[in-house]
Amino acid sequence: MTTSTTTSTATATGMPTVRPYESYVYAYPHKTAYRPLPERPALRELWAAEPKSALSLYLHIPFCEVRCGFCNLFTRIGAPEELTTRYLDALDRQAVAVRDALGDDEPVRFAAAAFGGGTPTFLTADELERLCDIAEKRMGADLLAVPLSVETSPSTATADRLAVLADRGTTRVSIGVQSFVDAEARAAVRPQRRAEVEAALGRIRDARIPVLNIDLIYGIDGQTERTWLTSLDAALAWRPEELYLYPLYVRPLTGLHRLGAAATGPDAEAVEQAAWDEQRLRLYAVGRDHLLAHGYEQVSMRMFRRADAPQEGPEDYACQTDGMIGLGCGARSYTSALHYSFDYAVDMREIRSIIDRFTATEDFSRAEVGRYVDAAEARRRHLLQSLLQAAGLPLDDYRARFGTEPRADFPAELARFADRGWLDARAPEGILRLSPLGLAHSDALGPALFSPGVRAAMAAYERK
Repeated sequence: MTTSTTTSTATATGMPTVRPYESYVYAYPHKTAYRPLPERPALRELWAAEPKSALSLYLHIPFCEVRCGFCNLFTRIGAPEELTTRYLDALDRQAVAVRDALGDDEPVRFAAAAFGGGTPTFLTADELERLCDIAEKRMGADLLAVPLSVETSPSTATADRLAVLADRGTTRVSIGVQSFVDAEARAAVRPQRRAEVEAALGRIRDARIPVLNIDLIYGIDGQTERTWLTSLDAALAWRPEELYLYPLYVRPLTGLHRLGAAATGPDAEAVEQAAWDEQRLRLYAVGRDHLLAHGYEQVSMRMFRRADAPQEGPEDYACQTDGMIGLGCGARSYTSALHYSFDYAVDMREIRSIIDRFTATEDFSRAEVGRYVDAAEARRRHLLQSLLQAAGLPLDDYRARFGTEPRADFPAELARFADRGWLDARAPEGILRLSPLGLAHSDALGPALFSPGVRAAMAAYERK
């Protein structure tokens, strides 16, 4: 990743030993800490004692029309030979098994739902109808009564698909644009043109779905403050209720990683890392300040919400508590004691193999891959995911859940964050929250809270 900036990260932040971009922490423990579960516990036993009055439901569609150069998500390009039909058949079987495992001893209620991927709108309009039917008729989620978020892309946000989503109760559509500058889109190995993006945004607004979110990326090769502001202003012209600003990562086994390694080699990449960190920090600050000046509120390092926009679902779609039901081979499920999923891969051949095994599965009554979460990890997870929100952690909530204090449970970590200026010394009494500098370093702070056990499991994970 090349850049013309020469100032080091140490000069920009005053913290020479801290890299600001270690990892995006969207869930904890990280999926690379999961392992096959030898005992394959029955879902009925896992969910028997769990509260079921406010569950979250997530349906995963692992298909995209193209794979972007930065993407390490569990998704494959295309779906030949009626693969989407076979996938939805398997999803239907899984939903029946999971709903049966939840039982009827107490009411089962879903408080939020989301379709992600991949690209859910890779499915046709009729297939999206079936996907909604699986959520409603199999799982019992009332999509017209709860927040429903759906991810889309410029080429698949067609009028017929959006009409289905609107009719079935979608309250939020998130579209990955990444850049309105065509040259930057090409540099990120994302084949799209601005005219296609603008047309898709027009169709989304015509569908009258209440919340539009636009994803943008900073740190792309050749990106400048001027071109970054061009993308920001192009997005703002649509008055999106939400905007996510993502720093670019070049992760192993992705297209950009292969291109970078071939072009420069790992040594050259390491030499340029500090300059790239500085570029991303600078562009983050430009984007943050620009959105704040245009009437947006910062929810997290990545998420900004228009001040007059409705809140749809949890802040930043992070789950501090438990009770997540994930359907599909790339989805995770969370109970209070176990986080579980199916196998995970980034390499396209491995992903195809996992999807093929999923579509052939008949018995979905047991957990296959996961990680147990003990009381110490539950505390760590709650602190981590709460602290990464701009609003911070209400100490009363932590005390009520665990009966302890964060500073007693994590004295070394919080003291280190305070020394670096990452904690807000002016926060209201009873709130532990990050300073603006801390929010900017969320991708360093989050991984710093990983437990030694999770770190060891992640380090031992064999990429595939």
